[in-house]
Amino acid sequence: MNHPSRSACALALLATATLGATCGQAAGTAAPGVLTPREARIASAARAQVAPAIGLLERLVNINSGTMNRTGVTQVGRVMMDELGKLGFTVRWVPMDSVGRAGHVVAVHAGSGHGRKMLLIGHLDTVFDLDSPFQRFERRGDIAEGPGVNDMKDGLSIMVAALRALQETGDLRNADVRIVLSGDEENAGTPTTVSRADMIDAAKHSDVALEFEALATQDGHDMGSISRRSSASWSLRATSRSGHSSGIFSEGVGDGAVYEMARILDAFRRDLREPNATYNVGLVVAGAGAELNEAETAGHATGKTNVIPAEAIARGDLRTLSNEQTERLMARMRAIAGQHLAETSAELAFSESYPAMPPTAGNRRLLAMLNDINSGLGLEPMAELDPLRRGAGDIAFVADRVDGLVGFGGVGQGSHAPGETVDLSSFDRQIQRTALLIARLAQQR
Repeated sequence: MNHPSRSACALALLATATLGATCGQAAGTAAPGVLTPREARIASAARAQVAPAIGLLERLVNINSGTMNRTGVTQVGRVMMDELGKLGFTVRWVPMDSVGRAGHVVAVHAGSGHGRKMLLIGHLDTVFDLDSPFQRFERRGDIAEGPGVNDMKDGLSIMVAALRALQETGDLRNADVRIVLSGDEENAGTPTTVSRADMIDAAKHSDVALEFEALATQDGHDMGSISRRSSASWSLRATSRSGHSSGIFSEGVGDGAVYEMARILDAFRRDLREPNATYNVGLVVAGAGAELNEAETAGHATGKTNVIPAEAIARGDLRTLSNEQTERLMARMRAIAGQHLAETSAELAFSESYPAMPPTAGNRRLLAMLNDINSGLGLEPMAELDPLRRGAGDIAFVADRVDGLVGFGGVGQGSHAPGETVDLSSFDRQIQRTALLIARLAQQR
């Protein structure tokens, strides 16, 4: 087939004003919003994969893979390695014993080397531990219930189904695809320089990342996710002199640890407000003595009404839309904590955090390409999801290296809680969208 010159392609792009088009696309695709005959065959093959995908989902959900159940996480990993191996991927298991986790699946499919190189991201684990009473897959019509059924074993099933469809049509052979399925997304092993090293390395060899967590909806409409906020935890400890309550605020006694804690937290509330940033206080313990349990999810305090409290402990989180915003707010929080009341002190510490995935022009171009596919499938366009409506995720670890989109899993409700469900009717359109997007990216130079 003859290919247009670069100048001719540029003129064509200006004429169509299609954000997702490139020279590589313009030569081999139909008009914007129309599927080519080959893409129509891919869509048909994708539709045929719905039932097998639901079967795989049931298998995966019925294996408990709570993050700390290393045996279960490994079993889910073996199922995925088997499925990907059948599709021609070179697969390997990467143990994560050094960070106290099971491990990751890494799979590579070498294509033609001419298209955009893709990184598909997912996770094997769930929040439901081995002793949870919520353990089994149950189906009621188009609704399936079970642990991880929407976060994100549906995404794993849709990923495999889309790749199967491409294999059947012969379009997988040209696709350069790397897959990293982490075993600890719900409770990342630390340091993340180790637990996310394979994902970051895969991104170095990729142009685009697609994350297979749940598809977000709003008012019944599918939404496009081009960003994810960060997630960091913080701990604050305030201390002071103790003594009889009659001496509070006096010289040499001071204001007490609780007033110091209250000053800091109220200053956070008043002075840190920024668009797309939230900061929550999740736990406070204070008194003459105060301590947290080992998991820092509960605490114990002692005290009397006539004793000045000597200790106060608070824990919370911070979520932002960019890493620069994270650093700026952390600096302001440290400054606030450092302005002590009389005879008090305070120490603020931040845990290792999930970075942010900010919205970028490249991410928007990917969404424009996906919306062109939606048009070809007769689906409505997907508007950008407000980042406040989505939590942190693994794709943020590579967002500084590649363009990305989130939300190639199914539509569900109740993630992270007993009764979690997925709407199986969403599989049809999600498998088609995914397969067609991978096919187009594989052709885009």
